[in-house]
Amino acid sequence: MDKEPPFNEAEELLARKLTEEEPQSPNAEKEAVKRLSPRWEIRIQTNRDPIAEETKAYREIAREVDNRYDK
Repeated sequence: MDKEPPFNEAEELLARKLTEEEPQSPNAEKEAVKRLSPRWEIRIQTNRDPIAEETKAYREIAREVDNRYDK
């Protein structure tokens, strides 16, 4: 049961490119880093909070069974 499932053609091509071929451009490493998602988030400060407004609207419509969110 230690046998791995067979690769399909795309996986084989990717594995071959990653292990055997040289990068196509001299700046391939820098380009790859640029394509990575950033480690941080960008947050924008706004005058109103749309999530809080939506929550307030739902609370005006709904009735709570217990009062745990009344704070």
